[in-house]
Amino acid sequence: MNSCSPFLVGITGGIGSGKSSLCSYLARSGCEVFEADRVAKELQQSNAVVIEGMQALFGKDIYSKDSSGALVPDRKRVAAEVFSYPAKLGALNRLIHPEVRAEFGRFVLDALSRGKRIVVLEAAILLESGTADDMDFLVVVAADDDRRLKRAVGRGGASTADIKKRMAMQWPQELLIEKSDYVVLNNGSKAELKKAATELLSVLEDAAEKHSAGNRRRKRRK
Repeated sequence: MNSCSPFLVGITGGIGSGKSSLCSYLARSGCEVFEADRVAKELQQSNAVVIEGMQALFGKDIYSKDSSGALVPDRKRVAAEVFSYPAKLGALNRLIHPEVRAEFGRFVLDALSRGKRIVVLEAAILLESGTADDMDFLVVVAADDDRRLKRAVGRGGASTADIKKRMAMQWPQELLIEKSDYVVLNNGSKAELKKAATELLSVLEDAAEKHSAGNRRRKRRK
C-alpha cells in the first residue's frame, strides 16, 4: 500500500469481547468496515473453491438446500467438529482465509476509488492468521472473561461449555493486548462502549492524517 492508500485498521478480540459492537459504531461514523467473519460465512455458500473444500473436509452431507435451492452448510456441526478437533479448525482456516483476504483486497481498492481514508478489518483471528502484519494500526477489544462468557452465551446457539472451549482455543487476551497499538476495555454499558468508540475514532483520524502525509508507523513487531 502506498501513502495514498486508505489507513488500514485491524480490530480483533476474543469471543464475547464486543468487537462487532465497536465496529458498528465506527461504521456509523463513516469508517469502511469489512467484517471478515461474516464474509467467511457468505463464502461458504457462494464460493465454489470453499464449498468443495468444505465438502472434502466435513463430507458432502455438510450441505443441504434451502427453499430457494441454495446450498447451506450445517454451521452447528462445523462448529462442533472444529472446536473438538483443532486440526480441522486449522484446515478450515487455511481453506477460507486466502479467499477472505482476496475479498478484503477488493474492498480496499473500492474504498480507495471512493476516496475513503479509514478502512477497518474486523476479524476474530487477525493476529493468528498473520493478517495483522498488513495493518497500519491494531486495536484489541478486551473484557473480563466472565463478561465475555455471559455475552457469548446470551447470543444463543452455543452452551456455556462450548463457549468456554472456544475461549480456551483462542489466543489469550494478554497476548493480543501486548501486540496491539490501542486497547478498548469493554466491561461496561453500551453507552460506555459508544464513548470509547468516539475516542478511538479521534485517535484513528489523527493516525490516518499522519499516514496520508507519508509518516507511516513502524513495522509491526512479531
